[in-house]
Amino acid sequence: MSIYEQLGVEPIINACGSVTRLGGAPMSAEVLEAFHSAAGETVSLEHLQAVASSRIATATRTDAGLVTSGAAGGLTLGAAAILTGHNLARMEQLPCCDGFPNEIIIAREQRSGYDHAVRATGARLIEVGFNEQVSGAGVRRTEAWEYEAAMTPQTAAVVYVQSADSRPALEEVVAVAHSHKLPVLVDAAGELPPRSNLQDIPGTGADLVVFSGGKAIRGPQSTGILCGRRELISAAALQMLDMDDHPELWDPPEELIESSRVDGIPRHGIGRSLKVSKEEIAALLTALDLFVSGAYDTQLKDYRRWLTAVADGLSKTKVATRLVEPAASDQWPVLEIHIDAAAVGKSAFDICRELRNGNPAIYVGHAHLQQGKLLINPVCLTTCLLPELLRRLQNSVS
Repeated sequence: MSIYEQLGVEPIINACGSVTRLGGAPMSAEVLEAFHSAAGETVSLEHLQAVASSRIATATRTDAGLVTSGAAGGLTLGAAAILTGHNLARMEQLPCCDGFPNEIIIAREQRSGYDHAVRATGARLIEVGFNEQVSGAGVRRTEAWEYEAAMTPQTAAVVYVQSADSRPALEEVVAVAHSHKLPVLVDAAGELPPRSNLQDIPGTGADLVVFSGGKAIRGPQSTGILCGRRELISAAALQMLDMDDHPELWDPPEELIESSRVDGIPRHGIGRSLKVSKEEIAALLTALDLFVSGAYDTQLKDYRRWLTAVADGLSKTKVATRLVEPAASDQWPVLEIHIDAAAVGKSAFDICRELRNGNPAIYVGHAHLQQGKLLINPVCLTTCLLPELLRRLQNSVS
């Protein structure tokens, strides 16, 4: 009996991928061993995060890094660092931003519920551009000049949500922001793989970049990476770490915290609730090493074989399938299942609901249900789960 069954929770079949609501990506034996080993001893979190900073900096080719409580935690800490720098009074004041610049510019088409992580610091988001393509009112996207036009003495930064389709290019936004001496915080939570993005996105000159640690990197689901300029990482660390120490004894590692920039030791900061454990840090660093080395690439052939088997198994049903090949060699394919509601007698929503309500529950990708598509992501599947997944799919669409 699994631990979840002992707790009274039925395990599911996750064909949706490394999404937060389903627990993230599977961790390798090496990552789990690192987590277990780290639990057996005690270390200073400041010094462990200092080591993490160096390892992250090497992997991302940035000045410094921080292990955060997911990508959302990284966004909050990054925004807080930008708002306060090393000003202890401002750190204590957050999320009240009276008296100092607190506006952060964002493209209207890049707004989402995830930017609540930025707003939680007290920052005020200033939207630019129009979402004309979605509204059907035009063909243009947000343009670089619109960011510049919105900049005022109250502007603290620009936040940019990175994707393959983001416009204008991040490099253009960075150039505009830096011409006004403003930093750029990039949400790249789901932009791995390709592995090259780990360096290419910070390589645009962005001041802070956030990656998820629990998706493609396959660390603990609750971890993330914040990397970028050393002084900003230092300010972020100060607002997350436990500050309950005597000022006379406080001696943080200089490679993480630039103590010469502060006049004293801050109180617990706005990021105190975003702490990460020593076990999570050790496991994330192990997972990062595996990801950078390409260790996960050996599974790509299995993923393709599994999806091909599902497609073959559905070939005599009333649905059509398409294997969507990735753009980069270190990405995995996904399988689209196209539902013709008239032929099947059910909509994609009906089938998705039916799969979730079965035993065990099966969760498929639901991003394109309105277009009549189910998505099968192989990352959280295993050879043992495939027969049940295929059987239930066949029953649902026959």
